[in-house]
Amino acid sequence: MRDKLHQKNPTNADLTRKETTELKRYKKYITPYLSAFVIGPLMMLTEVAGEVMLPKFMSMIINNGVADRNLAYIGKMGTLMVLTVLFMAVGGILGAYFSAKASISFTSDMRNDLFRKVQQFSFENIDGYSTGSLVTRLTNDVQQVQNVLMMGLRMALRAPGMFLGALIMAFMMNRQLAVIILIVIPLLLAAIILILKTAFPRFGEMQRRLDRLNSGIQESLTNVRVVKSFVREAHEIEKFSRLNRDLKESSLRALRIVITTMPVMMFAMNVTTLAVVWYGGNIIIAGKMPVGDLTAFTTYIVQILMSLMMLSMVFLQSSRASASMKRINEIFDTEIGLNDDNAKNKDKKVTEGRVEFKNVSFGYSGENGRKDLVLEGISFTAEPGQTIGIIGSTGSGKTSLVQLIPRLYDVTGGEVLVDGVNVKEYSLKHLREGVGMVLQKNVLFSGTIEENLRWGNEDAPMEDVIRFSESAQADPFVKTFKNGYDTEMGQGGVNVSGGQKQRLCIARALLKRPKILILDDSTSAVDTATDAKIRKAFREEIPGTTKIIIAQRISSVQDADRILVLDNGQINGLGTHEELLKTNTIYQEVYNSQTQGGSGDFDKQGGEQ
Repeated sequence: MRDKLHQKNPTNADLTRKETTELKRYKKYITPYLSAFVIGPLMMLTEVAGEVMLPKFMSMIINNGVADRNLAYIGKMGTLMVLTVLFMAVGGILGAYFSAKASISFTSDMRNDLFRKVQQFSFENIDGYSTGSLVTRLTNDVQQVQNVLMMGLRMALRAPGMFLGALIMAFMMNRQLAVIILIVIPLLLAAIILILKTAFPRFGEMQRRLDRLNSGIQESLTNVRVVKSFVREAHEIEKFSRLNRDLKESSLRALRIVITTMPVMMFAMNVTTLAVVWYGGNIIIAGKMPVGDLTAFTTYIVQILMSLMMLSMVFLQSSRASASMKRINEIFDTEIGLNDDNAKNKDKKVTEGRVEFKNVSFGYSGENGRKDLVLEGISFTAEPGQTIGIIGSTGSGKTSLVQLIPRLYDVTGGEVLVDGVNVKEYSLKHLREGVGMVLQKNVLFSGTIEENLRWGNEDAPMEDVIRFSESAQADPFVKTFKNGYDTEMGQGGVNVSGGQKQRLCIARALLKRPKILILDDSTSAVDTATDAKIRKAFREEIPGTTKIIIAQRISSVQDADRILVLDNGQINGLGTHEELLKTNTIYQEVYNSQTQGGSGDFDKQGGEQ
């Protein structure tokens, strides 16, 4: 309880520590491009110098050249002004270039590290974020940081420099008129602070709404075939419209703040200019100030207020970027739920394929860190080369069980051993290299069939690619394609059937030559004859590989050395096909149902109700 309260109410020391960590993190992205970070703002100062001097030159032309009709003086000062403008242009171009280089390089490196961190996430970490949220953070949020950084570098010295330069020049020209500025500035600063205070939470909400929209788009487009098959286009359109409307409303609420800023600044600028012209006109009439100085003073007023406007826009963008940066830091600050930092046998590789579960329990993280167990008291051993079948109702924990072997998740209690060594003592790389796994959800990537298969072993000779494709019964249909193994898959393998996708995923796992092969209901979409051929290939091609097969069809596992029956996260039966037919009620009922032409659904055969 104390820890939870501590997390909700962090101390000053916690906040200081967090800020220090973040500063070190940002320094990493600044140091390689330090010259660009320095040169960019400095170059912008050349524009400031020119902008501050131009009104003074103009007043000198009016006071001395025009008043005295001195064309030579006008020509000399005009030339000086042209040279000043050219100097400003060169400085502005260089400043913009180096600012862009610094900001783009900064966020590019940050995006790389952000993606690298996501790739390090355990399954448990990934469960805490939606895919849309991760995409938004890697793209839109990083872009917001880039935009404000670029703007900030261009305005970091330019806006304050212009403010101070114009203010000094204004005081030098006429202190009486300058008092007007000192009255306006505090009022504007108060308005800007109020605007920023209101803007921050609104920008945060806008990014969250963008998360939901991206998640919705991804889900709909990924599953477009299901949408069409169920004629749910109208439902998806309505769902998207609702999410899009929510984003629009939150964006408008946030942008109202931005919209308000400009009129407020322009109003202040116009009112101040009118006051200066009225008061300055009286001073000129009194003969206490030349006309040219009033012209220049008016320009300085505009520059002062424009610099404040630029600063307000930087702060507004910073407010939005701050919300984005907070979301980015959430990724960086996420503690990796599973790593091999404390592994004692990092050099050890899986050589035999012996798998042992010792009183294993497992639960997924729920609210308040509590874990509701989905597996409890699991104990069994798979000897090298054996085939272990696993059957059970939906939700009985079959997938959760096999995911503990390559440490996709860590056990809550007990031990999982591979070759007599706790899986936590292996390096994740060596452990997972020794385990071939075909997940329940079969995934292919954009690229050719051959490129997808070589995920198992990128250096495998083509003979092995074909050989294991034959073992997985994928080769026959691959040869029917015009380009064979060079056939482009498309994103997610959209141009092959579910059964074909399963066979390609099995071939990919076989090409890895694992010591342990896990098939998580990976032949559910193929016919029984093809399923039988695949199992025969397993016996002949990889006799020394330990095979763990999850299946709904008893025919897929009946020739296994042992079959494990799971029910409500516990082992209900363990033995051969013949032994279970004699001793296990659930197995008997399902077998009878399937052999008599029924569906044999485990959910209706004594499993979870």
